[in-house]
Amino acid sequence: MLVEPRVKTFPSVTIGIPTYNEVNYIENLVLGFLETSYPNLIEILVADGGSNDGTQEIVKKLSDKNARVKLIHNPEKVQSAGLNLILSESIGDVFIRIDAHSDYAPDYIEKCVDALQKSKASNVGGAQRFVAQTSFQAGVALASKSFLGNGGAKYRNPNYTGYAETVYLGCFWKKSLLDIQGYNIKASHNEDAELNLRLKKIFDITQISNQDAELNQRLMAVNKQAIYIDSKIRVWYYPRKNWKSLFIQYFQYGRGRYLTSKKHNIKSQIRGLLPFVFISTVILLLIIDFLFPKLGLPIETLIVIGLFLPFLESLRVTLGYWKGFTSEIWRGSEDKIPSFFSRWVLCGITLLSMPLAHFSGYGYQLFRNQVLRVNNW
Repeated sequence: MLVEPRVKTFPSVTIGIPTYNEVNYIENLVLGFLETSYPNLIEILVADGGSNDGTQEIVKKLSDKNARVKLIHNPEKVQSAGLNLILSESIGDVFIRIDAHSDYAPDYIEKCVDALQKSKASNVGGAQRFVAQTSFQAGVALASKSFLGNGGAKYRNPNYTGYAETVYLGCFWKKSLLDIQGYNIKASHNEDAELNLRLKKIFDITQISNQDAELNQRLMAVNKQAIYIDSKIRVWYYPRKNWKSLFIQYFQYGRGRYLTSKKHNIKSQIRGLLPFVFISTVILLLIIDFLFPKLGLPIETLIVIGLFLPFLESLRVTLGYWKGFTSEIWRGSEDKIPSFFSRWVLCGITLLSMPLAHFSGYGYQLFRNQVLRVNNW
């Protein structure tokens, strides 16, 4: 008996881009998607949070030339609010979130939609591949290759394909986003992870009786298959350009991690808690050593090891990408390729800074909630 081949369908797609002062990126980004070979891209909606650098003027000019491009004003100024505005005006069956500070493969839309259809997931995406145009970005990009920098997250592994906890950015069935009422505008720095948690909890397995083991297992399987990563979906991310902005970013990640775990009453993954636990332990030992010096705790040794290990790991990673640095990571001009020493030092500084910033943000938010009784959500 002959089996008829599956007819490939092309659901309508909305591209959503939240922006603020993206004058150097927005035009090439929008034009790149307008040139896609995907046959059913019906709109590119840009939600701008009050840019004053010419971003809005560029989008308006593109809109005049192509009716699929539309500018939306985002008075709240945060990404999650902008994404919700886009969602409320979108008419596509599929909603693809785009970040202005990333590069996308020419077949990005095709691969996203294909993965969404085949995986039966609510949200699909690719790995967050770090690339660089400056020396500091190079250090951050190299740090992302280390377990100390990525915590073993599946969405940081460009070779991983399968179900996961979260993805970079995301491609959704619009109906799935509407079912959970879109993005949480209070989750201003952890909105992706928080949204994916709600996608996975459409069925609340914590309320199922333990006696109904079969139903429990079935719902757990459904939840685990809500988020899907496909290595064929290729996107390249440009990290922060200086230490201050990186520290602020990871400080906010730490705050968001605490708030998300608190709101959803879940235990944080070890990669999220590790910076807080490690640095808290060191601080506690310092206090004990100060109060009880006769105990002779090896505090100095622990501090030296804590400072030495990131740079040792940085050396390992930098050596590992000695030959592949220019082809896999560097996107700047050839005459500005940072030296090996510069890459090693900046990678080490990044591996030190990210956990410290994350700890600070997590601890700050814990103090606000548990001591000051300030509930942000």
